[in-house]
Amino acid sequence: MTDSKKLSPLAEMTFIGEIVAQTKIAENAADQLNKSSDSVEVWGSVQSILIAAANVSKILWPVKKRMARGKQLRELLGVDEDHLLSDRTLRNHFEHYDERIEDWFESNNSAVYIDSIIDPFEPTPLSLPQFYHRSYNPSSRKLSFRNESIDLDAVLAALAEIREKCQGFALP
Repeated sequence: MTDSKKLSPLAEMTFIGEIVAQTKIAENAADQLNKSSDSVEVWGSVQSILIAAANVSKILWPVKKRMARGKQLRELLGVDEDHLLSDRTLRNHFEHYDERIEDWFESNNSAVYIDSIIDPFEPTPLSLPQFYHRSYNPSSRKLSFRNESIDLDAVLAALAEIREKCQGFALP
């Protein structure tokens, strides 16, 4: 879609329907996360939330070639340009984890590599946080990759806010 061409009403409704579907997927994953005690289930739920949030983000803040579509949809829904979901940095760490592993071992000679941590306590200097890669704190619901963190509740609230904005445009 070029800057001069607008989405058709059917295309708008299709994108909005997809946004609603992705927010429901994230909500279901959050429910599962609250019930999970198995680490695979926890990380599966976390990844589902991140992927659903990324899918909404890509619809509303697409690549350069599709920027007009994103702008049109954000304006239609009243979503700010600098919304929490516009930043995909942390999600990219999880999606491109293979690259992060390779980069780490190319630049570090350490034998310490701590990953997939599920811990209700914040790391302390004695727990070697500089070697923490992916971690999740179920008490604070904070998801981290190395020294970057995001509050999963904030992500879920941002998705719920966008879903609310879709109500007049999509089936429930």
